[in-house]
Amino acid sequence: MEWTIQQLADSAGVTSRTLRHYDEIGLLPPARVGHNGYRFYDADSVARLQRILLLRDLGLSLPVIAEVLDRQRDEHKALGAHLQLLEAERARLDDRIRALRHSLDAREAAEGSLQMLLEGFNDPYRDEVIARWGERAYTESNAWWHGKTLAQQRDWKRDTDDLIAAWIAAWKDGHAPDSERAQTLAARHVDWLRAVPGTPLFDGDRERSIAMLTCVAETYVEDENFAATYGGPVGAAFVRDALLEYVRRTL
Repeated sequence: MEWTIQQLADSAGVTSRTLRHYDEIGLLPPARVGHNGYRFYDADSVARLQRILLLRDLGLSLPVIAEVLDRQRDEHKALGAHLQLLEAERARLDDRIRALRHSLDAREAAEGSLQMLLEGFNDPYRDEVIARWGERAYTESNAWWHGKTLAQQRDWKRDTDDLIAAWIAAWKDGHAPDSERAQTLAARHVDWLRAVPGTPLFDGDRERSIAMLTCVAETYVEDENFAATYGGPVGAAFVRDALLEYVRRTL
């Protein structure tokens, strides 16, 4: 029995163009070529094509398939070698996946920090700020924050971290709340708060500034998150006492 190239292609689920390519590279020559140039394939051709398609599905390249079929290379060894290549490629892909996931995790962490910067810095305390200091205090402070560039927000955050670190260092070094070092930090802390529009300190309202500083100082101890920021309850109490002493001395 013989089949034309189109009949074989249709039966095998490939294109006639694929079969012509296999002929051109010597992988699957036809059983004979008619005087009109038509290719005809016999049963041996069909069997060879079945092996070619099987090995192709398993991922072997056409040159390797040709070697297996024409040079009587051991198919088992050829498939084993190909399996090793696939496993090595999988290992490389796993390494790339791990590296990419690490990069994504780092990026998400950075974006999370960035999102914290981009959000209003007093958003978590919106209701409390409005209740104590009024809507304008909240609105103007957030407008001031969002009016900063990202670089300015980062600078502000860095300065804040430096101030907190200085408070913790002074407390751990054994300074008293009324010491020169602690009072210098308290003045710096007040200047830090005074820079925020909408606050009594920014407005120059003495009585409300005293009330605000007293409230803030007490909050550092009462709020667990703030206390943790300053190294725990003892460190927070040191900051509170230093700020209250500054209020007594200065305001």
